[in-house]
Amino acid sequence: MAQKVQFVETVLRDANQSLIATRLPFEKFEPMLETIDKAGYYAAECWGGATFDVCLRYLHEDPWERLRKIRAKMPNTKLQMLLRGQNVLGYSHYPDDFVKLFVKKSVENGIDVIRIFDALNDVNNMKVAMEAATEAGALASGALSYTTSPVHTHAKYVELAKELKRMGAATICIKDMAGIMGPQEAYDLISAIKDAVDLPIDLHTHSTTGLAFMTYLKAVEAGCDIIDTAISPFSGGTSQPATETLAYALRQLGYEVDLNDASLTAIADYFKGIRDEFVADGTLMPKAMATDTQCLTYQIPGGMLSNLLSQLKQMNALDKFDEALAETPRVRADMGYPPLVTPTSQMVGVQAVRNVLDGERYKTVSKEIKAYCRGEYGTTPAPIDPAIQKMILGDEQPLTGRYADTLPPIVEDTRQKLAGIARSDEDVLSYIAFPNLAEKFFEERKAKEENEVTYTITAC
Repeated sequence: MAQKVQFVETVLRDANQSLIATRLPFEKFEPMLETIDKAGYYAAECWGGATFDVCLRYLHEDPWERLRKIRAKMPNTKLQMLLRGQNVLGYSHYPDDFVKLFVKKSVENGIDVIRIFDALNDVNNMKVAMEAATEAGALASGALSYTTSPVHTHAKYVELAKELKRMGAATICIKDMAGIMGPQEAYDLISAIKDAVDLPIDLHTHSTTGLAFMTYLKAVEAGCDIIDTAISPFSGGTSQPATETLAYALRQLGYEVDLNDASLTAIADYFKGIRDEFVADGTLMPKAMATDTQCLTYQIPGGMLSNLLSQLKQMNALDKFDEALAETPRVRADMGYPPLVTPTSQMVGVQAVRNVLDGERYKTVSKEIKAYCRGEYGTTPAPIDPAIQKMILGDEQPLTGRYADTLPPIVEDTRQKLAGIARSDEDVLSYIAFPNLAEKFFEERKAKEENEVTYTITAC
C-alpha cells in the first residue's frame, strides 16, 4: 500500500503572516472557508502566532469571535493553532493559571490541534501547555525548533522528541522557521526520530532559501507523515511551498494524497485576487517573495531580516546592514545558540544592531536580554558566555529553577479588575495577553454597539 502524505494548509495563518504581516481580515477569506473544508486537508492552521495580536491591533476583530466563525464554516477539518509554550502568544512568560485557561478556551472555541513550541526547546516551558491541551481534548503537537549549531545534534533532537512523547504529544513537529533545513538533513533527522519515536511526524519549513520543495520530498522519503504547505498564490518566498505543486509531485512519485484538486483550484483562483489586492496596496512586497540564501549563512529567518532592515532604516544606518548581519551569529553564540524564532530572534537581532551602532559590544543591553541572561526564558541550548553574562548581570545570580514557578496566579485578580468590562473569560485572557490593545478594543466594541443601537432607533 502506498505511503499516505497529509497536508496542513497555512494560508489562514503562517502564509499570510509571513507574506503580508498577518493583515488578512476574516471578511476577505470567509467566502472560501467552506471550500477549504472540503479540500481534504489534515488540518488548517488558522490561529495563534501573530493572529491574536494583529486582530486586536490592526484588524479591529475579536480573535475569539474570528475563531468561532471559522469553526462554524469548517466543521469537517481540524483547526490548528501555534502556541509559544509558556509565552502563549506573547514575548514573555505567563503564570500557569493563564496558560491552562488559555488552552482550555482555545479548544472550547474550536481548536483541535495545538502546536506547542519553545524558543529554546526547553521542555519545562512546554509541559503545562502540553498537559492542558491533552486534558482539554485537543491533539498536542510537540514542536522542535530546528536550527544548527555545535550543540544541536540529531541525538539531541531525538532525545527531545522522546521527551515530548512522554509529555503526551500526539504528533511531533519539526519547525524549521528559517527554511535552512536541507534535503539530506531532513532525511537523516526524520529517519532518526522515526526509529526512536512511534508518532506521526509533521515537517514545517519555509521557502525562504529555496530548499523547501527538495527538503519536503526527502522528508517524505524518510517517512514524514504530514507537511505544511500554502495554496499557490500565497506560497513561496518567506511563506511555505505550494500545496498543489507538492500534491502533484508526490502523486507522481507514487504516494497517496487525498486532496481534492477541484477544491484546490477554486481556493487558488480566489486567493489570486486577494494576493493582487495586497500587491496593489504595497502590503505584499517583492522582497517577501524572493529567495534569500543569506539565511543559510546567518540562519536568520526572513521576518528577522526585515526587522533588521527596518531598525537600521529608522536610525539612518542602512550602511551598517552587513555589519549587523555578521554580528547576529556572534551574539547568538554568546547567548548559547538559541534557535532564532520568536521571541529570541527579535532579542538577538536587536542586540546585534545595538552592538554595531554603539561601536562597542553590549554597551547597551535590552531588558529582554537581561531577563534572558537571568534565566527567565529557560535553559539555553549551550551555556551563555560567562564573561558576557557577568558583564550584563554584574553580581546578580541567574535563576536555577523554572521561571514560571515564581509568577503568582493572574486570572482571578484580572477577572475582578475587569468586572463590568469583560464579558467573558475570553475577554479576560485577551486583556492579560495584550492589556492596552484589549482595553482599546473593548472601548471600540462598546462604541460601535451604541452607534448601531442609535442608528436602529433613528431608522425606526
